[in-house]
Amino acid sequence: MTSLDAKARAKLPNSAFAYVDSRGRRRLPINDRAHVRNALARFNQTTFEDEAARDRARTRLLNAAKKYGIVPVGFITGQLRNVRIRGEAEARVSEIRSLPSGVVTFLLADIEDSTGLVRHLGDRYPGLLADVRSLLGRAVRKSGGREVDVRADELFAVFKQAASALDAALSIQRKVVQTVWPDHLQVRVRIGVHTGRPTLTDAGYVGIAVHTAARVCFAAHGGQILLSRAARDAIVDPVPADIRFSNLGMHQLQGLPGLEALFQVEVPDLASEFPPPRYPAIR
Repeated sequence: MTSLDAKARAKLPNSAFAYVDSRGRRRLPINDRAHVRNALARFNQTTFEDEAARDRARTRLLNAAKKYGIVPVGFITGQLRNVRIRGEAEARVSEIRSLPSGVVTFLLADIEDSTGLVRHLGDRYPGLLADVRSLLGRAVRKSGGREVDVRADELFAVFKQAASALDAALSIQRKVVQTVWPDHLQVRVRIGVHTGRPTLTDAGYVGIAVHTAARVCFAAHGGQILLSRAARDAIVDPVPADIRFSNLGMHQLQGLPGLEALFQVEVPDLASEFPPPRYPAIR
């Protein structure tokens, strides 16, 4: 391609460039066939002021390609893929922005000994995992919660009210116990619940409340529901007579600055005998 020096570039009209920004800076020359091909190759490396500017530049570039008889199949395919990816990202951001903010209650759940289940089931494990995820999701939605993230064997959900999170946790444990799993395996889910005031960003929730919820979940055993002090306090009385909160004492949860009181949820139809939390108690 013939080099376009500053003098020659200055003589070109704005129409000879695919992109002219709001400050008059000109990018992606399309003054001849060779430069059009170069602009097609460099389009995704160019920073645009906004999506409208990108769309205008794309249109001008495609018109120039048509003028010079260039069929940019790869470019069009790539742009369609980029548009799809951006659309998915924008939809995700829109969904995140609709999540509750302020004081919320998190519920984290994961499958205990998922590695053992994978080892036993082999290629059948994805089917079991899909069934567990479906069970968790239905319980969260039925109790008025929102799924924030699902990764591997973990679920992260949010609720406006702590009592709703407790309802979901109890529903999950009951459904897990009632379900007949492949090979009559015993599937166990541990659940941690914490109430706090996280920051909601375009990437999701951030802050110490998120980390605390994760640590409370990690402290639990399969079949167990653990609450932080904040979650227990946020469950407004009167609590149903068949629900008890057993104080398991103060614990130093990994990575957190202070001690955290943990409470075990106990109801007559679910197991209540578990080993101590997986973080040592502080006397």
